[in-house]
Amino acid sequence: MSQPKSAAIIAGAGLGNRLGAKLPKALIQIDGISLVERAFASLSTVVDEIVITAPEGFADEFRKIVGDSAKVITGGVLRSDSVKLALASLSPSVEYVLVHDAARGLATSDLASRVLSELKGGEVAVVPALNVVDTIKEIDNAGYVRNTPDRNSLRAVQTPQGFSVSVLKRAHEASEDATDDAALVEAIGVKVKTIAGEARAMKVTNPEDIAVAVSLINPDSKELRVGFGTDAHAFSNDSSRELWLGALLWPGEVGVDGHSDGDVAAHAICDALFAAASIGDLGSNFGTSDPKYKNASGSALLKETLGRITSAGFEINNVSVQIVCNRPKIGARRAEMINALSASLGGAPVSVSATSTDGLGFTGEGKGIAAVATALLSKRN
Repeated sequence: MSQPKSAAIIAGAGLGNRLGAKLPKALIQIDGISLVERAFASLSTVVDEIVITAPEGFADEFRKIVGDSAKVITGGVLRSDSVKLALASLSPSVEYVLVHDAARGLATSDLASRVLSELKGGEVAVVPALNVVDTIKEIDNAGYVRNTPDRNSLRAVQTPQGFSVSVLKRAHEASEDATDDAALVEAIGVKVKTIAGEARAMKVTNPEDIAVAVSLINPDSKELRVGFGTDAHAFSNDSSRELWLGALLWPGEVGVDGHSDGDVAAHAICDALFAAASIGDLGSNFGTSDPKYKNASGSALLKETLGRITSAGFEINNVSVQIVCNRPKIGARRAEMINALSASLGGAPVSVSATSTDGLGFTGEGKGIAAVATALLSKRN
C-alpha cells in the first residue's frame, strides 16, 4: 500500500457559542447532516488521510460519525493549538495538507481538489477567496472611520486552505494564534496564492447562517402550507334555479340559493386556498356586498383565487374536496368534475370524494349540499 501524500485537518474544536447551541458547532446539523460529517465527506474523496480536532469531551461523538475513516483527536484551547496537534498526528510521508473549518462544512470536493492541485503544481500556500462586494471601512477605537480601503484589492478568504506541510509547521512554530493559517504563513514571508472560492464555503457562525446554509443546499426548497375550507347552501325553493356543483352544470337538478352560483365544492376549495396562503377567506375576497360576484360561477371564482394566491407567491401542490349530500349522485361524473376543477385551477392536481350522512343533519334530510376542502400550497423559500 502506498504511503499517504496528502492529508486534511478539519478544525472542529470550536464550541459555537455565537450559535447559542448546547453542543459543539461541528455537530450542528444542516438539513439532517452535521457540519463535521459534511466536511469529512467532501474531503475524504480528495486526500489520503484526515485528522479531525474535537472539543474536550466530545472526541467519541466525532468518532461515531467518521468511524475508522479518520483520526479524531482532542483539540487545544486556541485554533492554532488544535492545528499544531493535528499536524503532529499526520503520517510522516504527508507532503500536502489542507486545513479546513468544520464550520464551512458545505464547501465542495471540487474546491478542495482545486486547492490540492495548486499545491501539486508547485505552490506552497493556497487559499480560496471571494471578491468583496461591500464597501469596507477601517475604524478607530472610538468608532470613527479611519480609512476606506479599495475593495478591488480585498478578498474574503475561505477554507480549505492548502499548504506544504513543512511550510505550515514552520509557520506555527514561529507565530502565535491567528484567524487563519494563511496569516501565519504570511508572517514568515511566504507568498500565499489565491484561487476562486465558492458561495457554499460560507462559515456557519450565527443562527441566521443556518437558514442561508439550508438555502444553499436546497436552492429549490419550498415552504409548505395547508388550508381548510367549508361551504354549505340550502336547496332553493325556485325550481328553475340551476344546480352548479364542482364547476359542472347538473341538468334536471334544483339548484341552491346563494349570492353567486352556489357551487359549494368550488367555494370550499377557494376558502382552503385562501386559508393556506393566509390572505383572508371566501367572504373577505368575494363578499356579497360586491356586485361583481353576483351570480359568479364557481369556475370563475377558482380562477380568480388562483391568480390571487399566485400573486402572493404560492403554487398549488394538491387540492382535495369532499361533497356531502344525498343528491346529486357524484360518482358517475367524478372524473368530469375533477377535470373541470383542475382546469379552473390551471391544471393543479385535484381529488374529489363524496359522502352522505345517513339521514343526519340538513344534508342527510335532503335540505342542501355541503363541502369540505383541503389545499396544499408551496412557497419558494
